[in-house]
Amino acid sequence: MFLADTNIFLEVLLAGNKGDACKAFLAQNYGKIHISDFSLHSIGVILFRQRLESVFKVFFEDVSINTQIVSLAKESYLKLPQIKQRFNLDFDDAYQFQVAEDHKLSIVTMDKDFNRVRGELEVVPIP
Repeated sequence: MFLADTNIFLEVLLAGNKGDACKAFLAQNYGKIHISDFSLHSIGVILFRQRLESVFKVFFEDVSINTQIVSLAKESYLKLPQIKQRFNLDFDDAYQFQVAEDHKLSIVTMDKDFNRVRGELEVVPIP
């Protein structure tokens, strides 16, 4: 089971250089992909800024059917400062780390900052 980082979805939605690799990973792991509520909100903010509200609507309709949306438990917010200090992660990466840990998920990402958490969580890089 996987927690797809925000960048995986954005790469597909915004036709980035690694969009095909990200799309292939998502397709190959259909039914095993999770997205955090934080990622969902971040994607919404980015797409709305680019006036791509219709893209967000289609994305959300697809995600709400095919992907499990997971959240950080209230008590887990208190762990974020420690995660930041331990792994030198920014807030969004610490959030993703803790969601993955709480839900026992591997993180799929293109973010090299997650290399620092290897050994604590499985990190699946998109090449």
